Amino acid sequence: MANIRRVVLDVLKPHSPGIVALATKLADLSGVYGVDISLIEMDQKVENVKVTCEGDSINYEKVEQVIKECGASIHSLDKVSVGTSLIEEAITHQD
Repeated sequence: MANIRRVVLDVLKPHSPGIVALATKLADLSGVYGVDISLIEMDQKVENVKVTCEGDSINYEKVEQVIKECGASIHSLDKVSVGTSLIEEAITHQD
């Protein structure tokens, strides 16, 4: 079975915990080498963030679990990269 190497998620989270705490919890997961979280939009009670996790063998269910434990929810799985190496999206004429 091929390993998940990158996931990009659209996440809705409360203000607390902050993005530093969430990123640290995700980075502590086995198989995750790095995490990037970008704030997209902030509301009075919630934040919409883009979460990118990279590694050599990401357990998606554990990523989901950490996000839920932080009181957040995944709106969408926007990108996934699977295999022995990371492949960047190819630019096409439509882009």
